[in-house]
Amino acid sequence: METLVAKDLTLGYGEEVIIDDLNITVPKGEITVFIGGNGCGKSTLLRSLARLLKPKDGGIVLNGENIAKMPTKDVAKQLSILPQSPISPEGLTVEDLVKQGRHPYKTLFKKWSLEDEKAVQEALTSTNMNDLKERTVDSLSGGQRQRAWIAMTLAQETDTILLDEPTTYLDMTHQIDILDLLFELNERKKSTIVMVLHDLNLACRYAHHIVAIKDKKIYAQGKPEEIISCNLVHDVFQMKCDVTYDPMFGTPMCIPHGRGRCLIKQAVAESYQGRVRAQ
Repeated sequence: METLVAKDLTLGYGEEVIIDDLNITVPKGEITVFIGGNGCGKSTLLRSLARLLKPKDGGIVLNGENIAKMPTKDVAKQLSILPQSPISPEGLTVEDLVKQGRHPYKTLFKKWSLEDEKAVQEALTSTNMNDLKERTVDSLSGGQRQRAWIAMTLAQETDTILLDEPTTYLDMTHQIDILDLLFELNERKKSTIVMVLHDLNLACRYAHHIVAIKDKKIYAQGKPEEIISCNLVHDVFQMKCDVTYDPMFGTPMCIPHGRGRCLIKQAVAESYQGRVRAQ
């Protein structure tokens, strides 16, 4: 089953090509995560899927239609996007922000309706933001602010949601909080969710489908347990690692090599120095 399909897609800015002749199918009703090194084109690809960036070549199909030929409001009723680090007008309340998600349903003759109110209230409830709806967005913590923006996308009532690095700048607790929220949304409503994430282990834990991007193309795609390997991490991120399995979830877990403090090495060194002194 398909939601978004990119065919022979080439993207870039000016003369620079970021994505070259790429083909991808986003599975319907699943969580897809884009991974790759900095500057590889993850966010560029996501923006193009949302029709925020016009392709140099190729095209994108949304639910069987060429997205470039669809009216803007029709696209906004089927697909919503949360960009990285969105900014709201100063003094805007959470509730007013969430209400903006209903904009695609407004017309010259259609006023605010009970249907709109229901969608907003459901979005606030789903994100546990009801108690904060009268607070201004700029007064919230990072995690609360991200929940407010996600509530706005939920109020838009689209089957497909795109999120560009939704956990950026959040501490570990709030990262898990946001990803759990999106996971529950997928479980409850079978929403198609596409995210850009930097944390490979969290990507493996939450994604049904992972797309690894390198050298302007797709390096590999599939279930995390099928594609994540030491070779992939080395080739895509230029990093040596071990790949084992998360003991809680059974998903792949990457343990990067590096020069951090190693307790085992330290214990061996101390034991050796003790033996030398004893001699």
